[in-house]
Amino acid sequence: MSWPVTEKELGKIGKKLVADSAKGLTGFTVAFGELNFTAQAPRIVETLTYLRDVAGFQQLIDLAGVDYPERARRFDVVYHLLSLTRNLRCRVKVEADEDTAVPSVTGVYPAADWYEREAFDMYGIFFSGHPDLRRILTDYGFHGHPLRKDFPMTGYVEVRWDEELKRVVYEPVKLTQEFRAFDFLSPWEGANYMPGQGYRYQLPGDEKAQTDKGGNS
Repeated sequence: MSWPVTEKELGKIGKKLVADSAKGLTGFTVAFGELNFTAQAPRIVETLTYLRDVAGFQQLIDLAGVDYPERARRFDVVYHLLSLTRNLRCRVKVEADEDTAVPSVTGVYPAADWYEREAFDMYGIFFSGHPDLRRILTDYGFHGHPLRKDFPMTGYVEVRWDEELKRVVYEPVKLTQEFRAFDFLSPWEGANYMPGQGYRYQLPGDEKAQTDKGGNS
């Protein structure tokens, strides 16, 4: 198989890989000099094995989730692959929902272990057959999945150390914003600089300090 250097040649390779994948790959596009495949989630292990052993994509560079809340299958799982011998990259996308697990590819690419845990932690995507599917970035007892688009920016709980209980406690988020009236200028309104007249730079609040005749504090 001759490997491409132009988008036209990439297109030829994409067509051949889709045709030879026994319908594991369902389509492709070429963007930014790279191949982008769509695949069937139930057959992702078989498909990535094919791309590793036949197409020469020996390394999994990354695995990421993407959230599209308006879709019935709201998540994309995106596999980024690299061929070290061909100096070529590709992406493989499969769709998933909140209830149906995607087969783990740790048996094909061991590097997928922590990547799949991260996708589970941040998005709530389940991976069947994963050897240790648990949170990896958030704390024990964390509620929700922070990278979902319907997750509130403030989160659901806040964490603090309770000196009386001598332990960490979780409490509902409380956003208390007191009104404060400052008696000096805001630095975002611009400082009144007076260079070139023998004065040092005057900053907000300086007008309240006693100055000598020369204007220096």
